Amino acid sequence: MTRLEEFAQILAGMDRMERLETLISLADRFRPVDPSISARPHDERHRVPGCESEAFVFAQPRDDGSLDFAFDVLNPQGISAMAMAVLLQENLSGVPSNAILTLNEELVFDLFGRELSMGKSMGLMGMLRTVKALAAGAIRIGP
Repeated sequence: MTRLEEFAQILAGMDRMERLETLISLADRFRPVDPSISARPHDERHRVPGCESEAFVFAQPRDDGSLDFAFDVLNPQGISAMAMAVLLQENLSGVPSNAILTLNEELVFDLFGRELSMGKSMGLMGMLRTVKALAAGAIRIGP
């Protein structure tokens, strides 16, 4: 089980208000991708498809074959996307790519609940899908 899945279990045990406060505090920790990795305007190949908050995902390889993830969210109102970026960056960076590929998109609902709009849910799932695609690419390329 990844740290992200463990965190989702913790959130699942919280009431709605505690969950919201936790996710907002995560969003407050969001920092855009370092300019040494990518500067705005970002290459469209890094854009998360279907994300209303205009999220971008970047992966930097580690010596062990795992990846470090970085994100940018262009919409300053994209609180959910910012929280998801922090969760993915902090909990999946350095995780073996095979473990990332096992993550189910239902994890988004475990983290954020089912109260999100369809558009937000699809954007957050798109962020997870993009991270999984980058992890799959790292497996094909190898260390």
